[in-house]
Amino acid sequence: MLRKIKVHLAVLASLSLLSLGVFAEPSSSTPQKAVSPQPQVVNHSPMTPHTAEYKVHYGSIALGQARYQLPAPQDNYHTYKFDSDLHLLVLSDKRHVKSEFTRDGNTLIPLRYMHDRKGTGSDYREQAAFAKGQSAVHSRYKGEKIKLPYDTALFDPLMAQLQVRLDLTQGKQELKYHMVKENEIEEYEFTIVGKEQVTLASGTYDTIKLEVVRDSKKRQTFFWMAPELSYLPVRLSHFEKGSKQLDIQLLSYEFFPLEQQLALSK
Repeated sequence: MLRKIKVHLAVLASLSLLSLGVFAEPSSSTPQKAVSPQPQVVNHSPMTPHTAEYKVHYGSIALGQARYQLPAPQDNYHTYKFDSDLHLLVLSDKRHVKSEFTRDGNTLIPLRYMHDRKGTGSDYREQAAFAKGQSAVHSRYKGEKIKLPYDTALFDPLMAQLQVRLDLTQGKQELKYHMVKENEIEEYEFTIVGKEQVTLASGTYDTIKLEVVRDSKKRQTFFWMAPELSYLPVRLSHFEKGSKQLDIQLLSYEFFPLEQQLALSK
């Protein structure tokens, strides 16, 4: 029984990253035609400094919380951080993830990615250094090192969330990304299902619903992104064979004017 719970917690911890690439499988099918989002006019963007906190449930069981932080950039140097602390009975899983990148217009350029996991079972670390000038990515996962080619646009699993939000803000419908994850480069794809209003404890949101593209419907993952919050994810639900296994909901959020963030950092 404990072994089964341990496996479930490991899966849930990975899912709780909300990093879009974490939930997907390599794309090999063509999504159905869906509603295209319209460019949004709001007083902030996905790159406006902000924080967002989420509550994580496995069925009806509360596992803990997760938090995102996008601090103000230093010139064109950006960082995006994720922290989670999940517990299920005697088991625990803590994660700290950090993405470092630059920006070229509405395209994010990765620099470094770090993912530390601690808790029940084996601890591990994942790291990636993107050396665009060398056309290479130096990746390390669970102690194994590998050199990957950097000959196309690449993203790490955390910054990919911001790139998807930027693309949705621009009204793009084709959401395909090559991500470096666990010493591999794979293509991930998301399809726009349509528009849906979502009511949570934190409020009611008009959203765009996304689904991870998979060959089979045995596993389904949906995201609800709020245009009025620059497409911040407000909910995620993951299903196995039609049964909901995971539900992550936005608990609170705050956007900071860039000037305020710069003043606080001094």
